[in-house]
Amino acid sequence: MRIALYEPDIAQNTGTILRLAACWGIAVDIIEPCGFLFGDARMRRAGMDYLASTDIVRHHSWSAFVAARQTTPGRLVLLTTRASTPFHEVAYLPDDILLVGRESAGVPEAVHGSAAERVRIPMRPEMRSLNVAIATAIVLTEALRQTKNFPEEANP
Repeated sequence: MRIALYEPDIAQNTGTILRLAACWGIAVDIIEPCGFLFGDARMRRAGMDYLASTDIVRHHSWSAFVAARQTTPGRLVLLTTRASTPFHEVAYLPDDILLVGRESAGVPEAVHGSAAERVRIPMRPEMRSLNVAIATAIVLTEALRQTKNFPEEANP
């Protein structure tokens, strides 16, 4: 299981996702350009000292990410408000890549069309969307639950 961030534009959300990934041993692909300097103080503050424990792969563009995927298994699962399938109705696979778009604009149509699955988080009709870090945590939790891929806890 991996998380991919498409051109993230809020440093704090990126830091929060990286911290989540570190805690659960999930690799993260950052598809640039970012809307902030990578390593920004706000990102480091949200990620705290967990960033050093995160497996991060940076791609300078969408096409570089696509090229890197040629040698890596896994289908792309896009989290989007435009999907018709609720996230909990998808059967996740251990090598899925959960893709989240820019906080301000999601992903372009070409990226949207390249996803094997598109999922949404159901919410009240008058609400637009959730914070990208919260949405990532919700869907990742379900994907790990289904694949029984949570990390082992150390025995106290």
